[in-house]
Amino acid sequence: MSKGAGERLARLVELMAHLRGPDGCPWDRAQDYASVKGLLLEEAYEVVDAVNLNDFEGLEEELGDLLFQVVFYSRLAEEDGKFDIACVIQHVHDKLVRRHPHVFGETRAANAEEALKSWTAAKEKEKGRHPGSGESSVLDGIASALPSTLEAHELGLRAAEAGFDWVRVEDLLDKVEEELREIRKELTAPANSNQQRLEEEVGDLMFAAANLTRQVRSDPESCLRRANQKFRRRFQALEAEVSRRGKALRACTPQELDEIWESVKAQENP
Repeated sequence: MSKGAGERLARLVELMAHLRGPDGCPWDRAQDYASVKGLLLEEAYEVVDAVNLNDFEGLEEELGDLLFQVVFYSRLAEEDGKFDIACVIQHVHDKLVRRHPHVFGETRAANAEEALKSWTAAKEKEKGRHPGSGESSVLDGIASALPSTLEAHELGLRAAEAGFDWVRVEDLLDKVEEELREIRKELTAPANSNQQRLEEEVGDLMFAAANLTRQVRSDPESCLRRANQKFRRRFQALEAEVSRRGKALRACTPQELDEIWESVKAQENP
């Protein structure tokens, strides 16, 4: 850890207390647990964006903003007599030690797979869960407030840790193709076909795709954000080209737009 990190964290905690104090900021004093939620999520996503862009200057700033949200919540709890930032730090420290018996215990993990198994076993022991006991589910504790893509990722990850997973990535690709066939089947059904059934099939496809990202050592949020960024970049280039031709988007034929789109893609990936 860099020299002075503890002192700097203490100064940040003191600053937060001042902002919430009688001589502080009216806006900060007006916030509560619910009102800060959106800021916490926003900062977390901005951290992800900086990582995706390999923007380390931005990552440093965004991590600071995210840390401030942790300090903010801890201050709210301290004011209510629940806990403070020291409790938060001690709690996560102790939990990490408990869940790394392969580091702090007598056994050692030879690779990342063994380490994950050790972590999972320690977590199940900590929660009082025993395989096959039926006492609780391995899916317990997944936050319902997660974005649906990340919830799907976490559901698949928890199931995989318990041994329920696709054996090969090719099997998962087969599942994706199966779901596509089901969607095509629903789309070609009579006009009075079941809309709910169609939505279920699309959801199944998205769930399979979310688990595919896990198989390639990523996550759906990161993959989709990269795709969003790529689409935004290419579409704005398309808009610029249409404007250069002295036309409006709606005045272009689908064929024209497709031709420009392919040209933009070719320029990005010669």
